[in-house]
Amino acid sequence: MERYPQKYTKPLKVLGFDFGTKRIGVAYGQSLTGTAQAIGIIPATDGIPDWTKLEALVANWQPDVFVVGLPFNMDDSDSELLLRARKFGKRLNGRLHKPCFGVDERLTSFEARGELLRGEANGAVDALAARLILEAWFDGLPPLPASADPDAAGEPVAAGRPDNS
Repeated sequence: MERYPQKYTKPLKVLGFDFGTKRIGVAYGQSLTGTAQAIGIIPATDGIPDWTKLEALVANWQPDVFVVGLPFNMDDSDSELLLRARKFGKRLNGRLHKPCFGVDERLTSFEARGELLRGEANGAVDALAARLILEAWFDGLPPLPASADPDAAGEPVAAGRPDNS
């Protein structure tokens, strides 16, 4: 799974996911502002999402791309959950026909719990983790070329820097 689009010609609307086997956190963000907001949880059964609810979110938010958090082990090795998150990303792309990118999400759930405990955020941990995943992705996203028209329609090209996997 690629980490970023090789090129894009307009600001991107993005749905981000914190993959889990029972719940999948969801956040929405925009590359123009580099901000994201937690929007909810999609129930899952053994990692298989409720596709009806997920498709309804996609229809409502109209994202250009998806970003899935990739839970590497602390020693950079692949975890079983990482393999399943990649599979989820491939299914998103296959079912919904939008580019899907992956970003390292180590410690985002831990950070989300900390925000809740400090009273800095409200909501479900998984959705807050999805917001943090998207914000991290925006932090690393190459800038929109100066020649790009922010109002132009253009599809992101799903090739670019790999996630080292």
